[in-house]
Amino acid sequence: MATIKAPQISVTGQSAATSQAGTASPATGTASPESSQVRTRSPLPVLMCGVFMIVLDFFIVNVALPSIQADLRASSGATEWVIAGYGLTFAVLLITAGRLGDRFGRRRIFSIGLALFVLASALCGIANDPAVLVVARLAQGFGGALISPNVLSIIGVAFPGAARVRPITIYGMVMGLAAAGGQLLGGIVIEADPLGLSWRAIFLVNVPVGLIALAYVRRQVPESRADQASKLDVPGMVLVTLALTALVLPLVEGTQLHWPVWTLISLALSPVLLGIFVLSQVRTERAGGSPLLAPSLFRQRELGSGLATQLVFWCGQASFFLVLALYLQLGKGLDPLQAGLVFTVLAAAYLATSLRAPALTLKYGRRLIAVGAVTLATGEAALLATVAGFGGTEPIGWLVPGLLLGGAGMGLCITPLTSTVLAHADPQRAGAVAGALSTMQQVGNCVGVAVTGVIFFGALSGGYARAFEFCLAQLCGLLVVVTVLALMLPRRKVER
Repeated sequence: MATIKAPQISVTGQSAATSQAGTASPATGTASPESSQVRTRSPLPVLMCGVFMIVLDFFIVNVALPSIQADLRASSGATEWVIAGYGLTFAVLLITAGRLGDRFGRRRIFSIGLALFVLASALCGIANDPAVLVVARLAQGFGGALISPNVLSIIGVAFPGAARVRPITIYGMVMGLAAAGGQLLGGIVIEADPLGLSWRAIFLVNVPVGLIALAYVRRQVPESRADQASKLDVPGMVLVTLALTALVLPLVEGTQLHWPVWTLISLALSPVLLGIFVLSQVRTERAGGSPLLAPSLFRQRELGSGLATQLVFWCGQASFFLVLALYLQLGKGLDPLQAGLVFTVLAAAYLATSLRAPALTLKYGRRLIAVGAVTLATGEAALLATVAGFGGTEPIGWLVPGLLLGGAGMGLCITPLTSTVLAHADPQRAGAVAGALSTMQQVGNCVGVAVTGVIFFGALSGGYARAFEFCLAQLCGLLVVVTVLALMLPRRKVER
């Protein structure tokens, strides 16, 4: 039976192989002597604390959005920015943050990211205006971007060879639990209403947790940096930020402003800026530099189709959670805890299939991703049929079959997609591919929320059920594209 060789990855684009405990190979750079103590002082609790918070805060907000909107009198555009803004700043800084860690020290950049995330969480919790909340969420995204790639890089240096399997497995499980359980945890926190904080508690809880993690960073986490760190692609980062902002800003603001001229101009400029970004990446790579996203990755069929699949798949995930949360609370009248409990159906099915996904990937490869996409699409189609059939008056129990199928489909897609693409990557470029996959995920989340938000809020005149139906139809269409792209992944057997 074919097996997948676990690539030795670092999100920075360099091999994470290590020669011996406490000593990084030249490919990874130099680790400080304290990394030799990793066997007795594991960095995992601190690192996983950071991972859990940054993933959780993307999803926990969904069940709090109606409360935020009512309390701050926020517009639909501001509501979307609470989600999309976090994903936008996360996406554009992700790969650059890995290179900052290579150059200035991975623990140092991780610590700065954690401190920024804690500060931004505090600002979210005390925000008394939608604009302040959105700005604080943008800052949270920057903090999350500084944390995410450096976690994998630190693991790559601190855990050599086969010892890396366990922390990487834990990393994946923590991400899955944070994403799948975010809505329930948010509902519990808001329902408990500690100190009368309501929705603010979901942000403020990060403050003591993050401060405790910061207090243990120097004691638990080894410092390391690359011997020859890649230069920062500042022009690339600026161009991709402008291109994404030119696309997302009018999509989020256009509906409520009735599409003024500037929104149309901005949308027209977005592909132009994206084209300039691509040309700059090609020139940088040809000149022997380090582009933000290496164009050569997309020229390889197995990697290009994999990255495209990742982008389209994630365009539908955060947006699905968003419109489902809005429909359950504003359309069905559920409180945050009740809505969170509905999300546990998705979470349970996701965990059940994701636990089996690694073994199934070995046997079925790309076909498993296609099956997962079809299963997820079937679940969303079942939700569409149920809501349309009852006209929005359906008992909650009637949504369970669609939610179960949806969660199961997610579990069959997320991990297999990442492992399948990485298995076909040159080990010397596995880090660059991992960084590109993460970037595609965050860009997909951001753009997906903006596009689906246009559909949802634009259709609200027909009621929440009707708006939800339109979004489900759009999301099913995206999953058809994901299925086709998954089947374009190479048949080549992965390494034994």
